[in-house]
Amino acid sequence: MVKTDPLSSYNAKRDFKRTAEPAGRRKSSKDGNLFIVQKHDATRLHWDFRIEVDGVLKSWAVTRGPSLDPADKRLSVQTEDHPMDYAEFEGTIPEGEYGGGTVMLWDRGTWTPIAGKSAKDLEKGHLHFCLDGERMKGEWLLIKLKRRSNEKRDNWLLRKIEDAYSGPGLGLVDRALTSVLTGRTMAEIAADKQSAHSLKGKKGDAFTAEMKAAAKHNATKGRARAKKPKDAPLPKFQPVQLATLVDEVPTGNQWMHEIKFDGYRALVAVKGQNVRIHTRSGLDWSEKFAPLVRHFAALDLPSCLIDGEIVAMDADGNPDFSRLQSVLKRGHGEQGEGDALSFHAFDLLELEGEDLTPLTNIERKQRLAALLSAAQAPIHAADHVIGGGEKLLAALCGAGQEGIICKRADATYSGKRTQNWLKVKCILRQEFVIVGYSKSSARRRPFASLLLAQREGKDMVYKGKVGTGFNEALLDELAAKFAKLETPERPLEVPKVEARGATWLKPELVAEIAFAEFTGEGRVRHASFVGLREDKKAADVVPERAVKVDTAPELVPISNRDRVIFPESGQTKGNLADYYAALAPAMLAFAANRPISLVRCPQGRAKQCFFQKHDSGSFGEHVGQVPIREKDGHTEDYLYVKDAAGILTCVQMGTIEFHGWCSRTEDVEKPDRMVIDLDPDEGLDFEDAKRAAKDIRDKLSDLGLVSFAMLSGGKGIHVVVPLRPDHSWAEHADFAERFARALGMSDPERYVATMSKAKRKGRIFIDWLRNQRGSTAVMPYSARARAGAPVAIPITWDELAQFKDAHPFSIGDIDKLLERENSGLLTGWGTAAQSLPKI
Repeated sequence: MVKTDPLSSYNAKRDFKRTAEPAGRRKSSKDGNLFIVQKHDATRLHWDFRIEVDGVLKSWAVTRGPSLDPADKRLSVQTEDHPMDYAEFEGTIPEGEYGGGTVMLWDRGTWTPIAGKSAKDLEKGHLHFCLDGERMKGEWLLIKLKRRSNEKRDNWLLRKIEDAYSGPGLGLVDRALTSVLTGRTMAEIAADKQSAHSLKGKKGDAFTAEMKAAAKHNATKGRARAKKPKDAPLPKFQPVQLATLVDEVPTGNQWMHEIKFDGYRALVAVKGQNVRIHTRSGLDWSEKFAPLVRHFAALDLPSCLIDGEIVAMDADGNPDFSRLQSVLKRGHGEQGEGDALSFHAFDLLELEGEDLTPLTNIERKQRLAALLSAAQAPIHAADHVIGGGEKLLAALCGAGQEGIICKRADATYSGKRTQNWLKVKCILRQEFVIVGYSKSSARRRPFASLLLAQREGKDMVYKGKVGTGFNEALLDELAAKFAKLETPERPLEVPKVEARGATWLKPELVAEIAFAEFTGEGRVRHASFVGLREDKKAADVVPERAVKVDTAPELVPISNRDRVIFPESGQTKGNLADYYAALAPAMLAFAANRPISLVRCPQGRAKQCFFQKHDSGSFGEHVGQVPIREKDGHTEDYLYVKDAAGILTCVQMGTIEFHGWCSRTEDVEKPDRMVIDLDPDEGLDFEDAKRAAKDIRDKLSDLGLVSFAMLSGGKGIHVVVPLRPDHSWAEHADFAERFARALGMSDPERYVATMSKAKRKGRIFIDWLRNQRGSTAVMPYSARARAGAPVAIPITWDELAQFKDAHPFSIGDIDKLLERENSGLLTGWGTAAQSLPKI
């Protein structure tokens, strides 16, 4: 029986005199388990997923690219086997050739079947496997579909299995826009921009050699382009913000809630490969947390200062302080399976030399999510929910966790304890100083219990004993430490009964103790030893008492709440105020500290409405003013808001819509976002607008720019491009105009880049004019002064297909919009560290 060459189909489809693709030869890689993904802009954009099997690359064309969301089942059309040499191919296949178009090496790594499975399972129509690539990691599944009578190829589904690398709505293809081989964008590959390295005219081994040389030359350059500027120094330690203990979860949607992790608080300073990890008191513990240092270094982050918690997990997946201490005692070179350290980042204090502490909590969380968008276990960006803290606390307490942290969404960062950060615990836990121990009658137990104290003012005050929570190893460890601290002098006043037979210690060791309550005498009740706190000083150990905090004051009084603002639906000023109060945290992530223009309709949307951008002095203390020079040389005060009170003050003054500049108040001359507004002619269907938005996304992607979609609440779609504020308005507007006009010239039957009504007939207006100095665009979550009270909402690109118009939500959909926010679907929306490319 003659064996069929698995590469015969590949070779037959290509003219190797015209294409630089490698001719088919069967061979194996070093380990025999290579996988790659190539982004391929041919007849239609797709991602070619290839795994090494028996000396060839088994291949599937994934039409929408791989997704990290287990709910996304991506159609994958099986194509012909490719040769192993194709694993390093990147370039342009000539037009007219099979697969003509631009090819980027988008991911690479190794694959392995899960235990008990093998590549032979492909013959059965399924494959369950793990990937270890630069972008695709963890468990995946390929499932073959039954072929229909008219189908010439086998269709499969590629799906991510839920694990540490998965997540709902996590962007992958929309965020990863450069080659893992050369760092180039699709546009640069198409233009063959390789500095001194050119691929033109090169074939076979010469082509491969040039690609490797180019990769070596460009790898660092490509990463540098994505992380500019590089001149910001490694951030220095700064005091951390601390939370105030309270008994009750604050209510209202002005609060965002996070898990309270049971570990060591840490500030991580990063600049590329340079990483320092500081304790909350400023100690440099980089050596103690060496594995985490290596993981941060591998991310090659720009200069940044990240606030978070270092934890170790127990067998149930909960943070376990005792295990954390056990790991640290063994040393980072002796960690056991399953107890590796992880870091949960919850704040970003500095980025590329910019102090972020004046920004709101929600803004900093958005920037943090974007910064760590490529991070994977053991580094995590901590999730949060807006409102609903009671449910979160109940769920965490039921799971045996410590509690929650509640943060005012519109508050800035302060390096001290404030009431803008609160903590609610499932059980009481505090730090105490060990001042002595009582002897044990048991022969093998070095002590029976520990005597505890806390500092109150200048004095040490006795707080009772703890006699449980010790294992044999811990007893021996503590006894060894006590032997060096024994003193004949009693360090504080202790009742005679409790002091009888005690051995006193110098008050230097700090212990974390869990307990039910303080008794009337101020003693701990039902206490249990948790662990020593080497990151805290004995002099800082004071009682932590829950305080009463007015967590839900009326932000701004709203008068005439029953006045009907939207006559078609009957919604009132009070309804509008309630909407903005609930969605303010989500909105502030984009609208805070930006010059704004307001659409004010004091008598309702059907009456006289007007724009207002200057402050006449009537808005009061909650609405800020920033002086901006006008074109005529005069300076005027422009409005801006920085918190929920500012938004509601504007609503009280009759505001319905909020429109913002593409720059921020700290430097209005440096734009940091580009908005391309797709305005379809009256006769066009919304499907035309959706296709246009995706076209623009793809064109921007080719230029290496991440973009995001927003339904305007009117009839169009906004494509939002976040940018570093490292360019001028002239550069900003020039790029936007040339991009829009180029799109119009490429498809004049569909697009137009001029405002002329006559020329827009039957076309979509690519409105780039919002990117000029002084121009504004409607802000995410702004209500619109239109019938039915619609709102502008951020969406994911994957969601776009399901919407039938640009106004699916109104101010009455508070619960639905908060559910979207809290689902993680929009994590990192509208934020990306990228600069304007030169075109």
